[in-house]
Amino acid sequence: MEQRNQSEVTEFILLGLSKEPEQERLLFSFFMLMYLITVLGNLLIILAIRIDSRLHTPMYFFLSNLSVVDICFTSTTIPKMLINHLTKNKAIPYGKCLTQTFFFSWLIGTDSVLLASMAYDRYVAICAPLHYTMIITPRVCVFLVSVSWIWTCINSLIHTTSLSQLSFCGHNEIHHFFCDLSALIKLACSDTFINDLLIYTVGGLTAVVPFIGILISYIHIFMAVLRIPSTGGKRKAFSTCGSHLTVVCLFYGTIIGVYFSPTSSHTAQKDTAVAVMYTVVTPMLNPFIYSLRNSDMKGALRLLLTSKLGLSLCL
Repeated sequence: MEQRNQSEVTEFILLGLSKEPEQERLLFSFFMLMYLITVLGNLLIILAIRIDSRLHTPMYFFLSNLSVVDICFTSTTIPKMLINHLTKNKAIPYGKCLTQTFFFSWLIGTDSVLLASMAYDRYVAICAPLHYTMIITPRVCVFLVSVSWIWTCINSLIHTTSLSQLSFCGHNEIHHFFCDLSALIKLACSDTFINDLLIYTVGGLTAVVPFIGILISYIHIFMAVLRIPSTGGKRKAFSTCGSHLTVVCLFYGTIIGVYFSPTSSHTAQKDTAVAVMYTVVTPMLNPFIYSLRNSDMKGALRLLLTSKLGLSLCL
């Protein structure tokens, strides 16, 4: 009898952001627009870096990978939410829910480690500029990006495997618009001690360690900048890492409270509001943050748009 009850949950219900039909239509239009801006904006960043040889540097190599992650990251959650709004069917099969959890955890971890790699790149550029080309070589860049993807994939696989061992005994409504790890753990009717422990340990290695690396990098950067005698030199040094620092604050400022607080303290409203910030808003803003304050990137985007416009006119 107990085994039958534990196997009853074959799907979960994603309650989403609203149950009101009028609000759902508005939310569909709103998130569709944000998703299109996110994908198009990050694609423009990738293409601009690819066609402009001036941007074939380690910093922009990391940025192009960050844009790829942001596109995949939003594509893991937003399309399913949009389909739910259109079809009025908010069910997601158990297997697909675990798959979404795996990819979401993988990509959010990759985002974190990539941001740490970019911070290290800025640290070497400002604190050891004469040795920059010897330290940040193409091989080092590929190694850092590979570690970002492989390490976080293993981390996500551990979480998803442990999640699959939990029992779900009837209650299958998720107060979220995607299959979030912490939301699923709250639904389990079996002991979640191991899962909570993994979030604080294995998950901590993926989020806290890169965050500490970013902090250490910026402490050294600020100390190096303060030693620059001229105001213009200080402004120029800060301008090279201002965009990255803004993205770091947006990214970590919205997720630390959700994933590193006890699951018993979570509320549906808090988790959903914060999730919208780091799953939709932050990836959408990244292209604007990195392009509006960067003259090289703006030049590359102009080159991309004018070349595409010229090609279309020729056709």
